[in-house]
Amino acid sequence: MKQGLLLWSPCSLSPPSFHSISLKIPSTKHTPRLAPISASLDSTDTQVQLQQQLSARERRQLRNERRESKSGYSWREEVEERLIKKPKKRYTSWTEELNLDNLAHLGPQWWVVRVSRVRGLETAEVTARVLARNFPNIEFKIYTPAVQEKKRLKNGSISVKPKPLFPGCVFLRCVLNKEIHDFIRECDGVGGFVGSKVGNTKRQINKPRPVSVDDMEAIFRQAKVEQEKADQAFQEEQQGENALMSDKMNIEYNVDSNGVTSSVLDTKPKRQTKKKSDTVANGAKYSKQLVPGSTVRVLSGNFAEFIGSLKKLNRKTGKATVGFTLFGKETFVDLDVKDVVLETK
Repeated sequence: MKQGLLLWSPCSLSPPSFHSISLKIPSTKHTPRLAPISASLDSTDTQVQLQQQLSARERRQLRNERRESKSGYSWREEVEERLIKKPKKRYTSWTEELNLDNLAHLGPQWWVVRVSRVRGLETAEVTARVLARNFPNIEFKIYTPAVQEKKRLKNGSISVKPKPLFPGCVFLRCVLNKEIHDFIRECDGVGGFVGSKVGNTKRQINKPRPVSVDDMEAIFRQAKVEQEKADQAFQEEQQGENALMSDKMNIEYNVDSNGVTSSVLDTKPKRQTKKKSDTVANGAKYSKQLVPGSTVRVLSGNFAEFIGSLKKLNRKTGKATVGFTLFGKETFVDLDVKDVVLETK
């Protein structure tokens, strides 16, 4: 079997700057004709060889020419802008970042203090009193955003109860340093400041983070809007209750054409049952026959229909002492004479 023939022809370095390789396979009787195979190589290898032949100065000049050839581009200006915008280190070492006295350089700021969700308002009041007592020379403000909810009680009075907008958070405005920071953390009900972890693996602390002015203004606006909504809801509730009361008054009373108010409801007292009226009459009839030692029966009250023995009778005060046998023991009870009648068998 005949082998294929590989032909190679060198070319000059002038364009076109690529090498060509052609492969020809002769055809025989038993082999079909195949299309010629050709391959081309890019001229990157030749360019690399040329750059290696150039000196460092020549390569630098070529690079600068390519940069300057771009329209509207100045690499020097770009480098200068990057150097200007490069942030400088605020702290020379990581231990200086942990120093809370550096927070005083920020001036008066708003800080968020974590407190109990249930007793947040009480904790804020106690903290304000303690700060004013121990640091009389510093200026501070404590703000607890809350909505004053009003509610009318059954006796007619209005109850006002504050509802916190941010339960568990109290806002403090002051010039913060390490002394004030540690003092507030030791107060009862305070869980610390809202901040972020700073430091490294050797030492980490929770450094307080101030609240921006825009965020505080948004909180003030939110508290104002929520208070207006609560007041409006209370007024609507009062108007609804007044409307219901007026409807009830219209149902209960009917004003005739002469302007005289007459009650629609039947105000006649209901008649007592025949049995009860009979017993009352019998009680009045036999009240004069009551003597100590007689057997009596109770008409009304907690001991209604109980039968006992009359122990004592005081007609001036209208009281009668009756003895009942309860659970095997005799119990004495003071009752009205009108509620006791003589038991007749």
